[in-house]
Amino acid sequence: MAIVGNVSEFFDMFLIGFIVNMLAEAPGWHLTGFHSGVILAGSGLGTVLGAITWGRLADKLGRKHAFISCIIVLVVFTAASVFTPVNGWILLTILRTGVGFGVGGLNITSVPFVQEFVPAKQRGLLSGLASVFIPAGIFLGGVVSRWLGGPLGWRGLIAIGCIPIVLLLWARIIPESPRFLQTHGREDEAREAYAWAMEIPVEQVAALPEIKESSSASYAVIFQKYPKQLLVVTLGSFCFILGSFTVQSWGQSILGQSFHFSTESVATLFMFVSLGDLLGRLGSAWISDKIGRRWTMFGCGMIGAIGAVIAAFSTRMVSGGEVGNAGYVFFAGIFIIMMFGDGAFGILNAFGGEQFPTEARSTGLGLGYGIGSIAKVVGPFFLGLLIGSDTPTAEVVFLPFMIFAVMLFLGGIVYLFARETKGASLDDI
Repeated sequence: MAIVGNVSEFFDMFLIGFIVNMLAEAPGWHLTGFHSGVILAGSGLGTVLGAITWGRLADKLGRKHAFISCIIVLVVFTAASVFTPVNGWILLTILRTGVGFGVGGLNITSVPFVQEFVPAKQRGLLSGLASVFIPAGIFLGGVVSRWLGGPLGWRGLIAIGCIPIVLLLWARIIPESPRFLQTHGREDEAREAYAWAMEIPVEQVAALPEIKESSSASYAVIFQKYPKQLLVVTLGSFCFILGSFTVQSWGQSILGQSFHFSTESVATLFMFVSLGDLLGRLGSAWISDKIGRRWTMFGCGMIGAIGAVIAAFSTRMVSGGEVGNAGYVFFAGIFIIMMFGDGAFGILNAFGGEQFPTEARSTGLGLGYGIGSIAKVVGPFFLGLLIGSDTPTAEVVFLPFMIFAVMLFLGGIVYLFARETKGASLDDI
């Protein structure tokens, strides 16, 4: 359920990037680069607010209830977006902010949810799987855009984003996190949750680890008791998000308008991007249980930075409007960024959640990742501001991607200061 819910995040993200590209050419819209940047930044703003809010609610009300609420918010604002009037880019921005608010909590609530069910020696891989398959959303978005974009139009594509509503039925059969239940004095329910997970009678569940009943940590407690953990998660998230998120939101428009790929080609190329991203996330989640979380994040940051440099210098191959092979070199660069820079998200949030104890896990992760997600506003808006009222040219693209390279490099360094949690029990954190 966590995997399918998180896949909907990237599915929605890809679709809005593709839809903005469609609206730029649609009659009556007159979208400039600035308008497109504002619309895409709205999603980022909603994600920031959502991550901070839902993280706190997941520690207060439960992982499951917060996750379900995220789905409801996502679907409601997506459905409302279908009725956006022509050239209503301001309204679309507001609605996209609401969608982002729901999306922002999906990973924040689901990662601790999964972590608190699984054994320590496999926690990196198993909790990371909640994030690993998120890029499948890009693949599905590419498929839908490629084959249904023309027949359905942009309103039809947005409507498809309401499909996650089916998760509400699925969630009815899944219990709350047993560790959350224990911290709230619900010992019997915790045993039933473990019995459900292991598919055994509740009588066969062994004695549970002792977890003292405690209230969820407030934001103030996070700042006072866990400042280093919060700083690492915040700075690390900001660097990796700024280094890769803009590729997800602006990549389609740059390939189409700067390097003159057709709409169908852009959708196809991003299907390959999604495959690389998925393999990267799976690799980072798996290897983090072998070499440790810190070195995994460091390696992903370094290689992702190399990809950003390749993408930046591909623009120097463009001469007098002649693109030549520059577009394919640029594509190779963003492929590397997504496979390693974004591939780091296979363990990034799981590692972030492991920096905090059970009563503060979602709040701390949500606060750190949420503040770091300001990069989702800064990146698209910054690129949109550089482009202005013109179409994105190769010359404009160079500077942002050099900045993205620096961010990914710094992100890899930041996580070397985190506490290594490979193989550590959640009870010892």
